[in-house]
Amino acid sequence: MRSTALYNPPPMSVLTPEANTWLIKRNCSAGPRQLAVVFGSLVAVSFAFGLAFAAFGLWMVLPFVGLELIAVGAAFFCYGRHAADFERISIEPGVVSVEHVEGTETHRWELDPGISHVEVERSGRWGKRVRVFLLAPSIKLELGQYLLDQRRLILGHEINGALMQAR
Repeated sequence: MRSTALYNPPPMSVLTPEANTWLIKRNCSAGPRQLAVVFGSLVAVSFAFGLAFAAFGLWMVLPFVGLELIAVGAAFFCYGRHAADFERISIEPGVVSVEHVEGTETHRWELDPGISHVEVERSGRWGKRVRVFLLAPSIKLELGQYLLDQRRLILGHEINGALMQAR
């Protein structure tokens, strides 16, 4: 059984019951549906205020309400598009699978654990910035992009151990 170091963080990282599979999610406080509800209520309230001002003869408020809602809608769209991003790493005897979903793009790689290895790179002041790479011939994948640096370091050690077992 793998280490339980990734069982307890916020819901952005989960070590699944299969011993060598990691699911790493972006830490978003609201999902796309919740965002749609918030945006809908914001539209209703803004237009209510705009119509109230228009009823008193201040018609120029309505175009500005429209501009405001377009800007907020664009921001919500960008946020909602990436709210479901995730990364799945699975290590089994004979194959390492990495799936990375960002927005509408999905990338999948399957590598040989015999020729793959993990590199943990520390940079920044006092080596606090941690990056984890899975290396194979002509491939360099960054792993754990949605994790905090300390959790990324733990992930690197766990993946390295799982790779050794899969060889």
